[in-house]
Amino acid sequence: MDDLIRGEILSLARTAHGLTELSYQNDPARRGESGWNEKQRVLLADMALHLLQTSLGRGELSEADLKRNLFSILTISDQLMPDHGLKAVAEELYSS
Repeated sequence: MDDLIRGEILSLARTAHGLTELSYQNDPARRGESGWNEKQRVLLADMALHLLQTSLGRGELSEADLKRNLFSILTISDQLMPDHGLKAVAEELYSS
């Protein structure tokens, strides 16, 4: 990927990331309430944007950052897909 395209994608990701975090912070839903799953979907999108930024960042890909991103995505996804054991996969990934 050339630097121009990488820069454009990262710029768009920063904008999307800011909007996503703002949306999450402004959502008053709490665990167990009707809007909780929607709030978790927004958080999942936020974590996906973190993964995008980690993946396309300059220099070597940080294994620690990648693990942290994947752990977060798997942990949140476990709430949305509880019958797939994703939290256990997240724990195993982070402990290795």
